[in-house]
Amino acid sequence: MHIDLMISEDTQTAKNSSPVRTCVIEMRNIKKTFGKNEVLKNINLVLNEQENLVVLGKSGTGKSVLIKCIVGLVVPDSGELFLFGQDTSTLRKNALEEVRRKIGFLFQSGALYDSMSVRENLEFPLRRQSGEYGREKLNELVTESLQNVGLSEAIDKNPSELSGGMRKRLGLARTLILKPEIMLYDEPTTGLDPITAREISNLILDIQKKYNTSSIIITHDVQCAKLTANRIIVINEGVCAVEGTFDVLASSEDPWIGSFFE
Repeated sequence: MHIDLMISEDTQTAKNSSPVRTCVIEMRNIKKTFGKNEVLKNINLVLNEQENLVVLGKSGTGKSVLIKCIVGLVVPDSGELFLFGQDTSTLRKNALEEVRRKIGFLFQSGALYDSMSVRENLEFPLRRQSGEYGREKLNELVTESLQNVGLSEAIDKNPSELSGGMRKRLGLARTLILKPEIMLYDEPTTGLDPITAREISNLILDIQKKYNTSSIIITHDVQCAKLTANRIIVINEGVCAVEGTFDVLASSEDPWIGSFFE
């Protein structure tokens, strides 16, 4: 099912939106099949500079697969992917890795190392991607990242000692420590109580403003979408079926669109 929704110029900008700028991600006719399951049939998507784009869709519609294609965790069967205006199919391995270092990925699980302390979890990506830092510089970067997510007091704890919301914050701090230009959030509020979920949603907005990030946010959480989205895309049957601001989509009289905002 493909639904065309007309959106007036007056409603193009969400209440919390930034002016639309340069395109930083473009997906053209992206397709991905697993066995006989055609997950992404024909994805066409644009993310603009300093924009929060929320992607909605029922379970199993390929939302997480979509963002994994962007960072190379999943390889599309066909289609074109442009990052910062560069066609990824034409880039050599080293150049592609350099481009993808500008992208931060917050996994749904947080992907934390329970055998490491909070401090060690944050130091790990710095050592892995940027070589060795002196102890003073490491301390500075770790302290700054934890302050940004309100976790300064947890620096010497282990992830197992943290609540679900704190683990999400830690995962976010570890991603931000590399100062990415693009953030990809995979279900950032799943499993959290409403108050903590709202805190994480507000944190996404704070990060957008402080770091001027462009973000794709995969979520089932209507409140998260309402708080964070400059624009929303709804995926259905492997395609981007409908697009608009939260207010426009939430007020749609179409029953299928309305089902996402109940």
